[in-house]
Amino acid sequence: MGPTGGENHLRTFRSILPYLWPRDQEGDERGLRIRVVLAVAFLVVAKAANVLVPIVYARAVDALAPQNGALALAAIPIALVIGYGLMRVMAAAFNELRNAVFAKVQARAGRRVALSVFKHLHELSMRFHMDRATGGLSRVIERGVRGIAVVLNFMLFNILPTIVEILFVCVLLWILFDWRFAAVILATIGLYVAFTLLFTNWRLKFRRQMNETDQEANTKAVDSLLNYETVKYFNNERHEGRRYDESMTRYERAYARSETTLNMLNAGQATIMAAGLTLVMLLAGHGIAAGTMTVGDFVMVNTYLIQLYLPLNILGFAYREIKQGLTDMDEMFSLLDVPREVQDKPGAPALSAGAGRVEFEAVKFHYRPDREILHGVSFEVPPGKMLAIVGPTGAGKSTISRLLFRFYDVTGGAVRIDGQDIRDVTQDSVRQAIGVVPQDTVLFNDTIAYNIAYGRPGASEEEVIEAAKLAQVHDFVLKLPDGYRTRVGERGLKLSGGEKQRVAIARTILKNPRILILDEATSALDTRTEQEIQAALRGVAQGRTTLVIAHRLSTVVEADEIIVLEAGRVAERGTHAGLIAEGGLYAEMWRRQSEAVAAAEAAARAEAEAGFDRSRSARVLGEMTKS
Repeated sequence: MGPTGGENHLRTFRSILPYLWPRDQEGDERGLRIRVVLAVAFLVVAKAANVLVPIVYARAVDALAPQNGALALAAIPIALVIGYGLMRVMAAAFNELRNAVFAKVQARAGRRVALSVFKHLHELSMRFHMDRATGGLSRVIERGVRGIAVVLNFMLFNILPTIVEILFVCVLLWILFDWRFAAVILATIGLYVAFTLLFTNWRLKFRRQMNETDQEANTKAVDSLLNYETVKYFNNERHEGRRYDESMTRYERAYARSETTLNMLNAGQATIMAAGLTLVMLLAGHGIAAGTMTVGDFVMVNTYLIQLYLPLNILGFAYREIKQGLTDMDEMFSLLDVPREVQDKPGAPALSAGAGRVEFEAVKFHYRPDREILHGVSFEVPPGKMLAIVGPTGAGKSTISRLLFRFYDVTGGAVRIDGQDIRDVTQDSVRQAIGVVPQDTVLFNDTIAYNIAYGRPGASEEEVIEAAKLAQVHDFVLKLPDGYRTRVGERGLKLSGGEKQRVAIARTILKNPRILILDEATSALDTRTEQEIQAALRGVAQGRTTLVIAHRLSTVVEADEIIVLEAGRVAERGTHAGLIAEGGLYAEMWRRQSEAVAAAEAAARAEAEAGFDRSRSARVLGEMTKS
């Protein structure tokens, strides 16, 4: 049985405390602790001044009250009036000082929690990210950080101090006047708080629905905009609009219910407060009539009630905000509880430097236990050699690259680099040794220089340019108005497929890995661009251990060895010439692709000839017309 909502909130609140009181007591961290202490001290002074204000005000009223029907101007208590003003200033000034001092602590806590969650998300497996929507995750972090600010503001500096102030006022009124004043105030507050808690808990489901529909709408919007081209290809703007509007309609209903119940809550709170205020004022009026209280005492009671009314009114709002803030924080901190599927062993060393030998030994793998993808795949790539992996769609080609990069751990067998099982060394060192040029190159919405330098952040401008030259993209960049400062757009939308691939090759060159994976790097390009990219890739692969995952067999002819996967097993292996001679699966795939290429070329020639004939006929007709 899992923890209840209250237990979750308590655990979440405890989770934030270390960020408010950092363990490291050196430098800036010690300064944060000092800020926390100062904020608490300023809070105490502000509340003490606030409690003294009505007392000073009451004594000033009594001193100013007419005696024997006349007011003696000489008796005006100038000191009390000045003291009243000073108390007011102190209460406001120290309250603002508290906020100013604590602001950095609060901002630092939010920043560190967000950074922890962000880093953890990058440490989670590919399986997690394939199952979750990125737009929704960003909204969870955004609301969680906002929730931290809300909870800290209201809980530490509004709710707890207000409760202390209310109790202090009740004790003071009991001592000065009558126990009935304290009883009425406590009963009013108790009823107010109970009503607020019960009603807010009931209406919280509507706020959750609001969050869920808001996240759903945001996810659909982000997904649609990221796939702008696909939407345009299929003329589905109206379809996307309907999907977004359906989500926003559900949000509209949830929002309306949330706001309606909020109005009902506010009305109930106002009724309870009005009843309590009326009863206390009747008690004060009775005391004046009986001669046990002065006009100043009446004013003091009234002033205390007015001072408490605003915090009590905020108490309801603050509780709702704290409850929602904790819910948002729960969602964010729950991401930290998601286990990492692929983890380094305790004390795992870094991958030792080597020549780059890659071995797959009887590797088995499944994404789901009931559907195995690889069935005991074995092969070896000697240092500096090229291995090509081909096969029909779904054979398991891309899975091999993911296992080598350790996006997943094998479920059987072993993957080794230079004789070291990659499960026994750190993921970071394994990935540092491998460079990937994928089929679908995704670029950051930044400059060309930034995207190339992403291969090795901190690289000099000269190194970036040199990598661009080797990738044959330098001349193209120089023709752009802004050169290397040209922004590539969302996911590199402003560049063509070939241009994006060249940028990807350049950043891989800059990384300088000893193992290279080319995952169908040219399958989405036209023949001419493919040939140009292949020339650049051959230069990159020179002297590196290379795995080529390919659909077009024409790109793997020069490979030192080719393995053919079929249904997760190695069906054939050998050189291009040897596999053609065997007349097996590879030879059949080669024949089909060759026929498809020949047919495409014939169609292109026919179209070109038809265009030439039409052009010649037009010229002849033109000459006849002239004559």
